[in-house]
Order: sequence, then structure tokens, then C-alpha cells
Amino acid sequence: MTTETKPSKPSLLRSIRSLRTFSSFKNRGYRFYFAGVLGHMACMNMQQIPSGLLLERLTNSPVILGVMSLTGAIPMLILSLWGGVIADRVEKKYIVVLGQAGFALTSLVMAIVLSIGYLSPSHPGSWWILLVISAIQGGIIGIAMPARQAILSDIVRSDELMNAISLNFLGTNTIQVAAPAIAGFMINTFNFDSVYYTMSCLYLISMVMFAFMPKTGAKSIVKVSALAGIKEGLIYVWHHKTLRLVLLFSFLAVILSQPVGMLMSFFADDILKVGASGMGILFSLSGVGAMVASIVLASIPSKKRGIMMLIGGIFLGITLIGFAVSKNWPFSLMLMALVGIGSTVTMTLSNALIQFYSDDSHRGRVMSLFIMQWGMANFANFASGVVAQEYGVQWAVSVFALPLVFLPVVALVLLPSLRKLD
Repeated sequence: MTTETKPSKPSLLRSIRSLRTFSSFKNRGYRFYFAGVLGHMACMNMQQIPSGLLLERLTNSPVILGVMSLTGAIPMLILSLWGGVIADRVEKKYIVVLGQAGFALTSLVMAIVLSIGYLSPSHPGSWWILLVISAIQGGIIGIAMPARQAILSDIVRSDELMNAISLNFLGTNTIQVAAPAIAGFMINTFNFDSVYYTMSCLYLISMVMFAFMPKTGAKSIVKVSALAGIKEGLIYVWHHKTLRLVLLFSFLAVILSQPVGMLMSFFADDILKVGASGMGILFSLSGVGAMVASIVLASIPSKKRGIMMLIGGIFLGITLIGFAVSKNWPFSLMLMALVGIGSTVTMTLSNALIQFYSDDSHRGRVMSLFIMQWGMANFANFASGVVAQEYGVQWAVSVFALPLVFLPVVALVLLPSLRKLD
């Protein structure tokens, strides 16, 4: 008499890891990287609620909101190119860890000045602290972010890069579903300082996760000065047609789509009249749409990425205009979910293409240019603040989103090399 043994059921973790969608999680170094990015992005998503609302309620000025964006943009732009050179010459892991420590410290300072009551309507002009913190964080981003972006290509294989970047967006967008809403709830239930104390802890956890990543070493041998290294990187990109076109498109997509985030507090308070909690929900719905897009992108092969990127830009522009003109709460929620889809498609694909087509010795400097788009976007934020002050926030978002609809159409017709990229 024989007894049949039932095959053991695979664990849930093994089943998940066997899917192509989550294939990068088989890489131990990537798991630590992913956890670190998750902690960092939780803080960034939480911060957009208190920082925007604090400045809006202290000044009621879209222009000053734009000025805060500029104070972060200038040091980011100045230091990004240097950050790219450093990323190609120094162990990237150390740069990333030190950057997280800097973010934790600035968040703690914000929490303390809020706790002691200095940053409040009772101290007119105290909003200068927000500008200083923005400038410091912009500098940290300029130095550390090229290394954080470039190290991913050292951790995962080139054929896994698209999957890894998509999973990063999936994780950060999952966080975006909850983090803004939690921040809005914390502000209404406790106070602004509770958000910044929470962020300080999350930054420290992120720092620890990054510290467990493997060392990857420096990819370029130091033979020239830092300035010469910057020049060499710029020449490399200029003569690399694919990188030049993708970077240009990515710059335009980021610059033209960013004003809606900066002006969201005015939409929440003045247009839709939903306050801090509603503002958090709007950002969260954007995260829901972004999650859907990230799952799809992580599951598909690395084919036709150029045309998908361009179509994503068109979709993003249309949904931004729709959100700008909407005064209906449910319709605005749906549109923000669609904005999240369009934004994630354009950002994921442009990031993947740039890293894929960059060589190892120049990738840090190429990614420093990629990071600079966020600094340039802050100049657009300032300009949109000026437009909003004069004509209203709905006009400001619409004016910037309109070229995002037409420029990718032109690229589809006139730039077949960009359209045909895999």
C-alpha cells in the first residue's frame, strides 16, 4: 500500500517572486534600495501637504509659493553637475546615506520651530524658515540624487532595469496613496509639527536601509579636474542623439506638469473647498493611478518605450487641463488618478531609457542632468505662481499643460528615432 504525498503549497512570497512583475526583488541589494527609496518618498509625499499649506496660510500668495520653489531650484541646479561628477568618482552608497542624514536633520529643525511656536501667524515673516529649508534640501538633492539614481544600474542587470525602475514607481506611488492623506489627517488632528517629526524618523529608517546596500565602486578613473569632468559629461550627452532627445522630452514633461502640485493648496482651499484632508486625498488619488501604471510597466517587456513615453505625455497634458478647469469634487478626483497614470508613464519610461542608453563611466553625470529637470521645474513653478496671482490658478495650470499636449504630437511626426526607441 503506497501513500501519496501531497505537494507542498508554495508560499505566498515564493509565488509573488516568481512573477515577472516582481523579478527584481530576487536581488538582495535591490530590496534594500527599494526599502530606502520607499522611506524617502514617504517623506517627500508627506512634506508637500504641510509646506504648501503653511506658506499659503501664512502669506496667501502664489508668488511666494513660487519663490519657495526657486530657493530649492537654484542650489539644486548649481550642485547637480558636481553631484554627477562625485557619483562617477566616489562610492555612491556613501553619498546616498549622507544625503538621507541631511534630510532627517532639516525635517527635525522644521518640527522644532513649529513646536516652539516661532513658525506661526503670530510671528509675521517667520515663513523665511521655509525658504531656507527649501534651499538646503535643494542642495542635498543636487549632491545626492545623481548617485541615488545611477546606483540602480550598478545593482540590477540591464535587462532588469525597466522592471526595477517600474517597481520603484510602484512603491513610491503606493506610498503616495496613503502618505498625503495621513499628513492631512495629522495636521487636522494634531498639528503641522507632528508631520515633520514623523518625517525625521522615516528619513533615518531610509538611511539605515541604504546603508545595507552593497558597495558598487567608482566607475570612472579620476584623471581630470571636476570642471573638466562636467564638461566631458555635457559633451557626451550632446553627441549622443538618443540621450539628448529623451532628456529634452523629460525636461519638458516635468517642467510643464509641475505647477499643479505647487498650486494644489489653492485648488483645495479656494476652488474645491476641501481643506488639508481633501488636498491629501487629491494627491492620494494621483498615487492610485500611478500604481496602476507602474504595475503594467513592470509587467511588460522593454519594447516600444519611445512611443509609449510620447503618448503618456499627451495623456498627461490633457488630464492636467481637465483638472485645472474642473470645479466638481468627484470629477477632480478621477482626473487626478488619470494625471498619476500619465505622469508615471512618462517619468518611468524616460528614466529607463536614459539609464539604459548611458554607459557606466558617464551615468552619474547623465543622471545629474536628469535631476536638474526638477530644479528647472521650480522656475516654471515660480512663473506659474505669477500667472496664478494675476489670472488665477486654473489658468496657470492650463497654460503650462497645453504645450504638453502638442509637443509630443510634433515629436511623433517629426522624430521617428525617438518614436521607435525600444
